[in-house]
Formats: sequence, C-alpha cells, structure tokens
Amino acid sequence: MPNGKTILRRPPKQDRSRERVDEILVAAKRLIGEKGVDAVKMREIAALAGGPISSVYQYFPNKSAIIATLYNKWAQELADVMKSQMAGVENLDGLIDAISSILDFYYERIASDPAILDLLNAIQADKALHNIDIAETKFHVDLLCSVARTWVDTERYDAFRRIAFMMFQLANGVVRMALAGEPAEAGAILADYKMVIQTQLRDFVRKPD
Repeated sequence: MPNGKTILRRPPKQDRSRERVDEILVAAKRLIGEKGVDAVKMREIAALAGGPISSVYQYFPNKSAIIATLYNKWAQELADVMKSQMAGVENLDGLIDAISSILDFYYERIASDPAILDLLNAIQADKALHNIDIAETKFHVDLLCSVARTWVDTERYDAFRRIAFMMFQLANGVVRMALAGEPAEAGAILADYKMVIQTQLRDFVRKPD
C-alpha cells in the first residue's frame, strides 16, 4: 500500500466528489501519455480537469499521490484479469494457458494505452512508490503459487516462488521490448518468453514416484 504521502488526502464520499477525482485522474493520465510523467505539472492537470488547482490538492497532496492512485487502478484491473484466468485452472497445461493469456492481455492493454507504460516507469523510478510495485508483484506470485502448488515439488516450493517473482518482474521488461520493436517481432518476443515460463513451470513439477 502507498504510504501517507502518496494516498488520497480526502477520500471522496459523494457522487460529485468521486466524479471530480475521476476527472483529475483522467486528465493526469492523458497528460502522462502525451508528455511523460516528469513533464506533467499539477497546474496542468487542474486546467485539463476543468477546475482550480486547489480542487486537485483537495484530494491529492502531490503528483506522487496521483500516480499511485492511477497505478492502483491499473493493478486492480490486472488482478481481476489474473483471478479470472486462474479461476478455471485444473491442471498444469491449463495454468500455462492462463499465464499465456495474462501475458497477452498485459501486452495488448499497454499497446492500446501507452500512458500505462509511463505510469509503470514512474512507479519504478519514484523511491516513495517503488514498494507498491514490489507488493503488487508479491500478490501476483501468491495468486500463481496458490494454484501451482498442487503440482510443484514440495522440496522446491521456495525456489519456485523465487522464480515466479522473477518471471513477473521480467515480464514488464519483455513487454517493453515487444512494444519498442517492430510489430511483426512482438509476437515472436512474447512467444519466446512464454516458452521460458513454460520450461520453468514444467521443471518444477513434482515427478511421479
């Protein structure tokens, strides 16, 4: 969770207040996508959101709080997709297919909304916010391991968790690489990483006695 300097100063309770917060977040995300996080100023967010800057500070103490809130919304969206994909998994092949679908969603979602990538860059660059990304990765690992533990060799479970953490962290870099290259290469890059994941998963599977 974000610390006290990176959360909403005043959580909205009424419909109009929630609408105002949404307007601020939409404006901030648009500016981030156009200019990058570092170039965006609070007064620009206020102007695009259609109100005085005081109305922004009423809810957000600083830009980091806006970034953290946007990240939390993205993280919730990703978590919902992961839970949905993992819900019907009954065997290892199903788990591999679910992870493949999650990676495809991750890539396609960021490709369709480049501001998300700027947001992720900002989270990793801001010392006050970096722990949010680590905590979210740990949540993803917990979700994966809760499903995969059935098939993982008990003696290697701790090692599996470490590998899973690395896989989730590296996925961000893989998607960045896929987005940076030619569109024709993106599919091959994602397929290569899916094979890496599949190989690791199968390596940790409990062997028959």
